[in-house]
Amino acid sequence: MELDLHIHSNASDGSLGPCDVVARAARGGLDVIALADHDTVDGVEEAVRAGVDSRVHVIPAVELSVGADVTDIHILGYYVDPRNEALLAHANEAAHRREERLRIMLDRLARQGIELSFEEVQGVRAAAPGKGTVGRLHLARALVEAGHVEYTAEAFVHYIGNDHDAYVPLRLLTPVEAIRLIGEAGGIAVWAHPPRRYLRKLIGGLVGCGLRGLEIYRPRTPPHQVIELERVAQAWGLLVTGGSDWHGPQHGELGDFSVPASDITAFLDVGGI
Repeated sequence: MELDLHIHSNASDGSLGPCDVVARAARGGLDVIALADHDTVDGVEEAVRAGVDSRVHVIPAVELSVGADVTDIHILGYYVDPRNEALLAHANEAAHRREERLRIMLDRLARQGIELSFEEVQGVRAAAPGKGTVGRLHLARALVEAGHVEYTAEAFVHYIGNDHDAYVPLRLLTPVEAIRLIGEAGGIAVWAHPPRRYLRKLIGGLVGCGLRGLEIYRPRTPPHQVIELERVAQAWGLLVTGGSDWHGPQHGELGDFSVPASDITAFLDVGGI
């Protein structure tokens, strides 16, 4: 059984709709996937339904934006109830906050001579009108379409990366709030792509808040770092997961990377898979 537990759709900043994501997962030989969009579960139920027809088991998930003491991090919530009222309330608030943030970033870009409207960002092909969230990757794609840069990576390097004047941090939740929200929605909290620089500094506090796992297996994580993360997870009694953080075919096909079920049996047992 092959799995990819970190996939995005156009409910957030992926380029394909939930049904297309599931179809590509099936074509790529994946048996289990998790749709984990940023601060929204808008695409989850559609993906779950599509998975029944495609024989792909879809784990309902979400990726929450969190402000820790020393850096911004992401917490994945697995096995969540996509109809949970607290989770839906957060999604609505997050969409509003992301729109506010985007407008501020557009103002800052305008001061640098980069003119781009909010409507142009909303209109990029990846955005799903009327649902989900609009984020920095949409802004990067809009900068490409407007001819300001050639590739989305250039947009981050030259204009909207964390070290640039146009960047606006997005801290929607504290670690305590994020992990509590995931628990209220019936899920378990896993630290997404934990930054090596802050891993040991933050891990104790996150576990104290109820963190249940670490995302360890990723396409570009060197083997020695995988071993280091496995040791940290074992020392703290944490589950391990993995996924591609896939946003669309521009980064390769679903199934190019997968995690064998044998590597994450404890995580699968929690969900009864």
